[in-house]
Amino acid sequence: MKRRFFFTLLMTMSPPLLATDSVSSPASPLAQRLTLEDAMARARATSARLASFSALTRAASEGVRGASAGRRPELDLSASYTRNSNVPELVLAIPGSPPRTLFPNLPDSWRTHAGATFPLYTGGRVGSQVTAATEVERAATSDRAAAQNDLDAETHVAYVNVLFARENARVLKEAVASYEAHLKDARNRQDVGLAASNETLAVTVEREQAELARLQSKNGAEVAMANLLRLVGLPAGTAVDLDPAPSASSPGELEDLVRVAALGRPELEALRARIRSLGATEKVARSASRPQAGIEAGWDYTNPNLRFVPWEAEFRSTWSVGALVSWKVLDGGRARASAAQAQAQADALRAQLSDLESRIRLDVTTRRLDLDTALAGKVVAQRGIEAGRDGLRVARDRYLEGVLSSSELLDAETRLLRAELDATLTEARIQIAMANLTRAVGR
Repeated sequence: MKRRFFFTLLMTMSPPLLATDSVSSPASPLAQRLTLEDAMARARATSARLASFSALTRAASEGVRGASAGRRPELDLSASYTRNSNVPELVLAIPGSPPRTLFPNLPDSWRTHAGATFPLYTGGRVGSQVTAATEVERAATSDRAAAQNDLDAETHVAYVNVLFARENARVLKEAVASYEAHLKDARNRQDVGLAASNETLAVTVEREQAELARLQSKNGAEVAMANLLRLVGLPAGTAVDLDPAPSASSPGELEDLVRVAALGRPELEALRARIRSLGATEKVARSASRPQAGIEAGWDYTNPNLRFVPWEAEFRSTWSVGALVSWKVLDGGRARASAAQAQAQADALRAQLSDLESRIRLDVTTRRLDLDTALAGKVVAQRGIEAGRDGLRVARDRYLEGVLSSSELLDAETRLLRAELDATLTEARIQIAMANLTRAVGR
């Protein structure tokens, strides 16, 4: 009953969520070999999500350039032609003088204009716009760094998932071979009358249970590989050989890890940058209620030039230079409302930042304890394998001596199989815990 429960549980497991770093599949001359570092590098290079964050970062950089342009002069050029209807000419006739046309009929009008403006004082608007855009750029950069950390952790898990599934299938394949040998022996014993038919049937059931578990583990390995190929940007069905994942090393003291996380988590810096950006946005809104001053200059080349009297159908140039001061004394409360809106949004982000800072310690502590537990389980798993092998050796000797039943030998084989699978799971848990801890610290 225990053996059947064990295989039933194994067969109903979902596709692998863990992986091992101990064994990789046999090398194939046509297969592409990947290390964990190679897989992470390929994932970064081909990730559509990272490409999206990179595009957002470039957009934020252009926003900084656009805001900085507010400090520089603006130059505009224009040219126009207008055809007017004919009108009666205004002619002034003075006795003793020839008639003089004061308002001629000039149906064609050409105008070329060049104008320049330069801000002298904007109430802090331009400087605050540059600050806000710069902080948005920093937030976008931090968002990309956080996305890359997530991708690294996901790729690490996917990589060891494949290793775990392959190792799981290998262990079960060896178990099937062992059960087949045991089944052959049971049939031989039945043929000579040393074993009952129910003993052979029991071994047959155990062998079929192991084969079904091996098949499901093999399918799980294919699912895990499909996920890894998706992450690293390789075509579906590509044959890949994986190197063992690096062994986990001591991550350091818990308090040191918490301090590193508090300084290095990109999510924290992204929130802080957005808070600073909203602070600058509030200043931009308040600057609308302050005086604005600037210089304007213009040059016109027109035909006719209406600044010359009498008007004549010829091109003439004129220029102008002036200073402009404006002050919006009353705007119905628009500037105050915009500033209050930015302040409220900043308060919301401060609350999110405080919550994230309080959760970082818990996150790092949990991941560190998960790693400690997995490392402790490695020693127990190795002892379980040693005990299982020794128990199976004794059981086989006693079975050959005829003092142990077939079912007891099957129990010994099942205990060793369970110990080997537990060791595989333990190695996988170590790798997963290390990936999660690295992600929590923000490295």
